[in-house]
Amino acid sequence: MIAIVDYGVGNLASVQKAFAAIGAAAALVREPDALARADALVLPGVGNFGHCSREFHRFGLAAPLRAARARGVPMLGICVGMQLFFAGSEEDAGAPGLGFLPGTVVRMRPPGLRVPQIGWNALRLTGAPHPWLDETRDGDHFYFVHSYVPEADASVTLGTVEYGGPRCAVAGAEGLLGVQFHPEKSGANGLRLLRAFVRATVGAREAGSAGASGKVPA
Repeated sequence: MIAIVDYGVGNLASVQKAFAAIGAAAALVREPDALARADALVLPGVGNFGHCSREFHRFGLAAPLRAARARGVPMLGICVGMQLFFAGSEEDAGAPGLGFLPGTVVRMRPPGLRVPQIGWNALRLTGAPHPWLDETRDGDHFYFVHSYVPEADASVTLGTVEYGGPRCAVAGAEGLLGVQFHPEKSGANGLRLLRAFVRATVGAREAGSAGASGKVPA
């Protein structure tokens, strides 16, 4: 089972529908016991880092996710969900993240450009290969909505976008990947990324006929 971590924040329904579009079963899960049984976890999030962190901790989800990470359960973070993989954010210095990846989250200050960044941007793959990026091509466009971005250690930065300078758009390690963009809003490119995540984590049997045919609905 793919468990979408439900802490009341994020495009939960949109993320679930995106998995359904590739034929993969994904359930909204909040109970720690159910999270412990998941084959893979997806941590979404939108809006303010502090609010997301407080809601996440209010539901007691930090300990189950840390335990899952220690067991090697595959984990995908989306937007603020990705930011929660880091220790903290300038957006709310008192709100803790999970500390899975080295670095911190900072406000973008791109000269001459508006913040937040809203819209499509081209991804540049910059780091070591990651199996969940097997179907993602250098230059693929994804949809972004954000004012803050990780300043991630170079060892975990796997992709950037240009927005007044290179900005971390993908960060990860073995069994873990965070994307600053919204794959569930990124059309065929986003669905290809989710399909690769499913294939590499819970297997092709969960990818359904879409994965077997090699086609992804737009």
